[in-house]
Amino acid sequence: MSLKAIRGFHDILPTQIQKWQFLEQGLKQVLDAFSFEEIRLPLLEKSAVFSRAVGASSDVVHKEMYRFLDRNEESLCLRPEGTASCMRALIEHQLIRHQGPQQLWYMGPMFRYERPQKGRQRQFYQLGVEAVGYSHFQMDAALLLMCQQMWQVLGLENAFTLQINTLGSSAVRSLYRKEIQSYFQDHKNLLNETEILRLEENPMRLLDSKSPDLQDIIAKAPAIDAYLDDASKAHFEGVLKILDDAKIPYTLNPHLVRGLDYYNHTVFEWVSADLGAQGTVCAGGRYDGLMEQLGGNSTPAVGFAMGLERMILSMQANETNSQHHACDVYMVVKLDDGQLSSALNLAQAIRSSVPGCRVRYDASGASLKSQFKKADKSGAPFAIIVAQEELQQGQFILKPLRGQGEEQKMTQEALQQFLQQHIHHKGAVYAS
Repeated sequence: MSLKAIRGFHDILPTQIQKWQFLEQGLKQVLDAFSFEEIRLPLLEKSAVFSRAVGASSDVVHKEMYRFLDRNEESLCLRPEGTASCMRALIEHQLIRHQGPQQLWYMGPMFRYERPQKGRQRQFYQLGVEAVGYSHFQMDAALLLMCQQMWQVLGLENAFTLQINTLGSSAVRSLYRKEIQSYFQDHKNLLNETEILRLEENPMRLLDSKSPDLQDIIAKAPAIDAYLDDASKAHFEGVLKILDDAKIPYTLNPHLVRGLDYYNHTVFEWVSADLGAQGTVCAGGRYDGLMEQLGGNSTPAVGFAMGLERMILSMQANETNSQHHACDVYMVVKLDDGQLSSALNLAQAIRSSVPGCRVRYDASGASLKSQFKKADKSGAPFAIIVAQEELQQGQFILKPLRGQGEEQKMTQEALQQFLQQHIHHKGAVYAS
């Protein structure tokens, strides 16, 4: 029996990892620029964290959670999303009370038992961003500006369109929910079993239904605009003005909703035309009621989650150049066994004197021809040849591999100075 990965759980191989590292580094660069701090959350949580936050009747909790009983008969689960875990941590450690509003991010695997398909796996990776303790519309807009800067850094500024809507205040949302429920009740004969359940528990989610039979009905459904109070209008108009001033295009989508009652005011999605049915790469909004629902004090919050697999697919579709290679310097070695320490010491000296320089030392003992093939395949811009004749003269051979000039002999000091000038790793990542 051959051992294989579980369906929906995928290895990310070294040939793929450069795209992932480029993506993660670019996202972290922007998060740092906006002064958001990382929080690392456990993969395993008590099931109640999500049943209380996501809703016991939701598909995530009812059908998709990897849930089991531990030895103490306590129900645990692999986290299906990150926001509830983050709110649990804030409540448990009383961070808002002791440190004030929090600007946090986390990145890592989430788990849902659903049908694997393009851009959707059972173990999938997300970036989550949460701004907790902020009630002003400026923070809603700041997160959208952050997303736009992420797209620019990753070379995806024209890849996504922003769809945005408002759910109004909690009171407005509650009133609108009743209107939507009454409206779809008149068309109950068109609903399937799942949609009838949503009609009773999350009627606003019917506005987001993809069922062909409902599209005409959805198009004629009452819009929330008529129910907004002055404060809700002011909040949303404030967000839109900042987007307009920043020249970020957007589409008003009155059918963009969130089914759970703790969502209010701004909701948004960034959508790609390259990914088909799985076109949403980033979704977020304001959820002022969640902290209280999980047992904490009433605390305003807004955030978003980004699917990293879908981001990778978008980068591939848009041919984003990550400008990454496996190493910067590939050492080609032709020495007797007794002299190998000279080559190893040179590699270590370069790593120490040229910060960030990635040196690959060929310890295979293969022929020079074979080593040069590996050097070229590595993507390194430079090779250093360590051979007996040059070593006796205290020199090494620097060979450009990407058309940057002719090979030349250098002392170790000159070699290090050359690499300091030509190898740059400042932490900045920009796509070309």
